[in-house]
Amino acid sequence: MSKEKKIIITAPVHPYLLERLSRYELVYQPAIDYATLESIIGEANGLVVTTRIPIDRNMIDKAGKLSWIGRLGSGMELIDAAYATEKGIQCISTPEGNRNAVGEHALALLLNLMNHVSRSFDQVRQGQWLRGENRGTELSGKTVGIIGYGNTGAAFARLLQPFGLRVLANDKYKQGFSNDYVKESSLEELCHEAEIISLHLPLTGETKHFANTRFFNSLAKKPWFITTCRGGVTDTAALIAALEQGQVAGAALDVLENEKFDTLTDKQKKELDFLLHQPNVIITPHIAGYSHESYLRMAEVLLQKLGL
Repeated sequence: MSKEKKIIITAPVHPYLLERLSRYELVYQPAIDYATLESIIGEANGLVVTTRIPIDRNMIDKAGKLSWIGRLGSGMELIDAAYATEKGIQCISTPEGNRNAVGEHALALLLNLMNHVSRSFDQVRQGQWLRGENRGTELSGKTVGIIGYGNTGAAFARLLQPFGLRVLANDKYKQGFSNDYVKESSLEELCHEAEIISLHLPLTGETKHFANTRFFNSLAKKPWFITTCRGGVTDTAALIAALEQGQVAGAALDVLENEKFDTLTDKQKKELDFLLHQPNVIITPHIAGYSHESYLRMAEVLLQKLGL
């Protein structure tokens, strides 16, 4: 490639990526909107995206010179990858770059939730010193169910190993991954046995509202519920009902169905308000894969996969 090749970058990226791509013509617009990208994508040979702007058929049809789309992170739900491939456009994701960050954040959420860290800190700030009310539950010896055993699910499992617990993992599209620590499990077995459940699924038409009323009704041991994947995988109303009915011990969410607070419907505002006022719920703003280290690592993985 030369300066004649144009690459559009649509999100904040690590300076290392800009440095390595500086021999090409870069259009670095981390706050670009859909309409603006639509108006300039016709000249692009490469496109770097995250989770902000949908790369749909309309956008792809206007990208007559595009040869590749690079997704920083995991999850291709905003990219019509099948259509792009039909058009000869290579689609690349970089889940290897932030899988460890997601695994660590899931573990942090779980330990926080089980040991009432955030809740008791809020109480101390309010002048309350409540020990008995905040007695923790140890992770060691528990049965953990991991649903979705790709990059992040496997990373979470590796971090759990020192705790001396039992790991059941279910992945509809992956088999043969059992070892002396992780047991490949049916979804039914996992939901019946798990005392902790962590979701690591992509958002697709198949997984939309995977964690629904039927799912929560199938949980036998009142597990702690963790999700660091995509908000749409969990039916918020069903989760609220599960909390109200005591079907889960608590919930830690890094993702919501609607993460754009200025567009929340009245129903979504009420649901969020309910969750924020539960003593056994933690919510973080979709930061699980957003560590300083993963910021660089995703750039490195993208460059490696592109051969750049």
